[in-house]
Amino acid sequence: MQHAVGTPLPPPHQPGHGPATGWSPAAQHPSAPPHAAVPPVPGFAGGGPVPPAPHAPAAPQPPQHGPVPPAPDSSGQTGHIQLPPGGPVAVPSPPPGPAQTDTGGTTLAVLLIGPAGAGKTSVAKYWAEHRRVPTAHISLDDVREWVRSGFADPQSGWNDHSEAQYRLARRTCGFAARNFLANGISCILDDAVFPDRPVVGLGGWKRHVGPGLLPVVLLPGLEIVLERNAERSGNRRLSDEEVARIHGRMAGWYGSGLPIIDNSQLDVPATARVLDDVLARAIASPPKW
Repeated sequence: MQHAVGTPLPPPHQPGHGPATGWSPAAQHPSAPPHAAVPPVPGFAGGGPVPPAPHAPAAPQPPQHGPVPPAPDSSGQTGHIQLPPGGPVAVPSPPPGPAQTDTGGTTLAVLLIGPAGAGKTSVAKYWAEHRRVPTAHISLDDVREWVRSGFADPQSGWNDHSEAQYRLARRTCGFAARNFLANGISCILDDAVFPDRPVVGLGGWKRHVGPGLLPVVLLPGLEIVLERNAERSGNRRLSDEEVARIHGRMAGWYGSGLPIIDNSQLDVPATARVLDDVLARAIASPPKW
């Protein structure tokens, strides 16, 4: 998504002070009192710059015109930098040589899947912050909560309005990921994708981002998820019944062929290291999804 920016506005042009690129009288004579009445002087139109006093040597005049930067083109530039268009992300090619166990130097698009309380956001942030190449974390919940008025909270009832806002947030995240990847910045997205809704879940993400997206499931035990959910606040905290229901549906990822990380006994840095190992294997042999 690229947007042209408008031409920068020139400085205000005051009558009688010459072109906008010139120097103001105050700049030439800082000792002159403000709003001093200036008598008409031959050769100057109106109240122009005050000539030097007869007993004072004339100060050297600065150049009146400097180089004018070219106006930015309106053909899809941001400032003066042409950004490549964000197209579908292709499947990453494995690096030459022996198998890699560190993806820190590879540009990737990752989808971290898991139930509420699995630690997706914490792991995604940590993984993105500790890579050697620029990496962005795109959180579906954060984007969804950009809606401040008229926010459709599924906890108040899942309906067409809440589903539409989820679809819109996923599409927005997909556009952002494609643009980041097109400009050399890796991405990790997190979402609670259900295996029993393939068209809306993984199918939707593949349409929005591209076939090069690498999905990984983060699925700790139910007791861990319940503990982490209890520490939440606001609309991100779910009832125990809802957490158990979501966790049960997420168990359907077993046998799907996607890599699954059980981080029940792992802290965030350890989980991020395991995630990197899983992604290295996924690059060497991309999962079928």
